[in-house]
Amino acid sequence: MESSATDSDAPDLVCQLDNVQGMVDALTAVRWKRNQDAVIEISEHGIVVIVEEMSCLQAKVYLQSELFIRYEYGEQGRPRFGVSLGLFVDCLNTFSVPGHSSTIEIRYPGPDMQLLLKSVDSLDAGIYAEIRTRIPDTISWDYNFEPAGSTPLTFTTSALKEAIDDLDWPGSSIQITVQPDPPSVTFRGDGHGDLQIDFVYYSNADLLIAFHCDRQVSYRYKYKFLRATTSNIPGSVIRDNRGSKLTIGRGGLLKVQHLVSVARTSTSHQQIDSAGHQNPSRIAYIEFFVKPEEDEDTADD
Repeated sequence: MESSATDSDAPDLVCQLDNVQGMVDALTAVRWKRNQDAVIEISEHGIVVIVEEMSCLQAKVYLQSELFIRYEYGEQGRPRFGVSLGLFVDCLNTFSVPGHSSTIEIRYPGPDMQLLLKSVDSLDAGIYAEIRTRIPDTISWDYNFEPAGSTPLTFTTSALKEAIDDLDWPGSSIQITVQPDPPSVTFRGDGHGDLQIDFVYYSNADLLIAFHCDRQVSYRYKYKFLRATTSNIPGSVIRDNRGSKLTIGRGGLLKVQHLVSVARTSTSHQQIDSAGHQNPSRIAYIEFFVKPEEDEDTADD
């Protein structure tokens, strides 16, 4: 095929999504402060939104290409650009109508390297937005997450959020201990007071859904970073109650994963199989990574 000026001006990405609210919910979950920047990476596999703070806390939202009703990627490599996360979420909210699954089109880049959004499901009126992008100031820190001690734990999302919220008042770092006998996970904070929350697997099976641990591990984390992993989970995600997975990796790196539905409301029943599980292609994955505090009492890995 002969190249042309039109081909060279073609955007790297053109995609359409039929559930704006699902994308808003996913991005809101990683918006833990008002003025927050994000790095967006795009590829043939989908879109990844990365947010981090002080090289101690990182969150990633994975929007796989299968989530979109149209996904056309025409660039080599993985273009990266920075945006204001708050501005991005606020713009998306203007396209979201309660009780209606709006469809939007996202293009990048525009003539001046903007991120372009427009509504495509109405013949009578349209909404159009341009978001200024910038070159990221830093490169996101590279984590090498390797499970250690086999500690994948699955909580109901509401139980995990309530436990972390309750740990606020001691005013210090939080120690998380996972042990195989008895199979349990303990959250402990001390500071202005002492507070300990225990989840014993056999006693709390309705809250601690899945448990696997072959040896005890224990690490401490700053409360403000731990709280960010659940503080802005939208109520719709908690009501879906898909479960949130907590895993402690090698060196104490903590991973917390949430799942957010982006299925179109009016057709969501078509995405659910006979066992009641939604098609994984209609799920956005959110992962938080929290580095542990340096602590002499920390268990050796």
